[in-house]
Amino acid sequence: MSRSCDSPSSEECKVRPADFSYTAKQDDYRVHRCYVCQETFLSSNDLQKHLRQQCFPPDIREQIQRLTRHIENPKQRQQVQQILWRHGQLFDLRQPSIIKITVRHAIETRNHPPVYTPAYRVSYKDEQIQRDEINKLLKQGIIEESTSPCSSPIVLVRKDGSLRFCIDFRKLNSITTKDAFPIPRIDDIFDHLAQAEYYTTTDLKSGYFQAGLDPKDHPKTAFSTRDQHLQFTVLPQGVTNGPPAFNP
Repeated sequence: MSRSCDSPSSEECKVRPADFSYTAKQDDYRVHRCYVCQETFLSSNDLQKHLRQQCFPPDIREQIQRLTRHIENPKQRQQVQQILWRHGQLFDLRQPSIIKITVRHAIETRNHPPVYTPAYRVSYKDEQIQRDEINKLLKQGIIEESTSPCSSPIVLVRKDGSLRFCIDFRKLNSITTKDAFPIPRIDDIFDHLAQAEYYTTTDLKSGYFQAGLDPKDHPKTAFSTRDQHLQFTVLPQGVTNGPPAFNP
């Protein structure tokens, strides 16, 4: 099967006939769905818009529109959107991106015995919030069932009008050997930006979850609910050496 266009953000593409009877294998990472396209488009913009609607799900389209809505200049907004459409798969929030990182974060506690704190008492409403978040993290492979002797309690922290799922790792942090790797100073960063005219910020979604965790240290990150005991498979937020480990 030949694809009509390599990228829906490209202004120039050659449309070729496609065999719609082809069925891709499930293990083929370049699986493309086939759609019947219109035969005539009034402009290249109409063609691009149509291809985007067919190639990207509504979640991605809404994300890109939301991220560029604040740009008042139409030409500049379109230029930024062209870049975002070129990497549209990065804005798919339905599933986390799978990143193969060979480096694994280690939690060094030497020979200290396991630390245990029982789960905090929560309301029925908060318990349901915890359960929903745990089911999501289990589905994504970020956490797994545990038989660890360690346990840290869950806390729900209110931020930006919503509740954020966090783990209270204070006891674990108290027995962890601190990392001396330097973190950039904020005032030094401001000095480097003093003469800049344009500023760009990047906020990684659940950035810590993109860093690996040494399998032998998975049990140290265990936490409990009323009826479940689980542990992290990736770098969790809240551990003492997380910032220097995540610092690029």
